[in-house]
Amino acid sequence: MKRCILAIDDSKAIRFLLHTVLGKDYQVVTAPDACSAMFWLAKKNLPDLIIVDPQLPDMQDWELIEEFSSSAIYRDIPMVVLSSLDKDVIAAKCLKYGVSDFYKKPFNPLELNETVQKIMSRVVPVSKVN
Repeated sequence: MKRCILAIDDSKAIRFLLHTVLGKDYQVVTAPDACSAMFWLAKKNLPDLIIVDPQLPDMQDWELIEEFSSSAIYRDIPMVVLSSLDKDVIAAKCLKYGVSDFYKKPFNPLELNETVQKIMSRVVPVSKVN
């Protein structure tokens, strides 16, 4: 069974790109907003990695990432942030919330794929996909 990545971004193009680039090696589940992501997670699904934009239409900036990082259920799942915010702001917030890595949009999908491979090589599989 393929390891699972949850990709949360309000951009349909970014979700398609992530699915295309990472879908060969991983099961990629995409969500356009925090509500959709939480609905998927509420069905007892646990991804091995979360890729998330901190600016989602249905939450305050960084709110979902803060929720994940403080949750007993989700805090051990590595996160990668994709953001168009200022690089220094992204770096500071990622450090604050224990985010594994980040990319400023626009980003190189091949570099992201390498980062995902490295993170996944260190993570014990936790996926339970229904």
